[in-house]
Amino acid sequence: MRLHPAGTAIVLAIMAGSTPALAQDARDTHFDGPYISGFVGLGAQGNDGNDTLGFDTNRDGSFNDTVTTAPPASANAFTSFCGGQANGPTAAAGCTKDRDRADFGARIGYDKRMSNNFVLGGLFEVSRARSRDYVSGFSSTPASYTLDRRVDYALSLRGRAGYTPGGGALFYVTGGGSYAKLDHGFSTSNTVNSFSEVNDGKMVWGWQAGGGAEIMLTNKISLGLEYLYNRYDDDKYHVAVGPGTAPPTNPFLLASGGTNIRPSDTRYDFHSLRATLGFRF
Repeated sequence: MRLHPAGTAIVLAIMAGSTPALAQDARDTHFDGPYISGFVGLGAQGNDGNDTLGFDTNRDGSFNDTVTTAPPASANAFTSFCGGQANGPTAAAGCTKDRDRADFGARIGYDKRMSNNFVLGGLFEVSRARSRDYVSGFSSTPASYTLDRRVDYALSLRGRAGYTPGGGALFYVTGGGSYAKLDHGFSTSNTVNSFSEVNDGKMVWGWQAGGGAEIMLTNKISLGLEYLYNRYDDDKYHVAVGPGTAPPTNPFLLASGGTNIRPSDTRYDFHSLRATLGFRF
């Protein structure tokens, strides 16, 4: 899914224009103090059609190796890749796209209204993102191998800075660190090797940045629209391939008796577009 900045800007402009008429003295107290809010929206994957699988055939921690067939051919065993979920054991079966799903959570924060209608603040947020990112590879056996990942939950601490023209609406930017539990999945049509997932469900560090707009519907209740870019380091997880019932000439076994597999892109990123509803104390 592609997010359209122009469309988002139009929505924000409509929201700002629809700010209800409030007394000026009430507006002067907006966006100053503690608040809680909840949000729901869409977690959308970026354009990652060029992703591949990374292989560590000698298990030295470097995933830049090539899985080759046995001599004398010694050819590359992996013929193609796709940035999606494999539909079958060969590339001809095609791949489904990444899944864009709901993004939701809650936050608690504090804003301080400065002079000249500037606002500075911070927030702590708990969120879940149900979208899934897939990458698949196809070997000459033939067989398919698919890895996927998603955020189970994230704990985020962000700052925000904005401007409130007239006091009834706030336009802001936000950014900070995030600590998330990443869940992974693995599937394959290979029935001869053994496969075990390593370091699934580990907590990883990342960051978020974005912006949005918020309007006061009453002196206590606010409605907003927010965009966030999310990025997490995903270099702990891999799939360990073992012998299973495969012969010693199996491509995964030639270099060291086994091979480790992970996504070539160890940065997991996605976009969030959210509607927020807040209550100010």
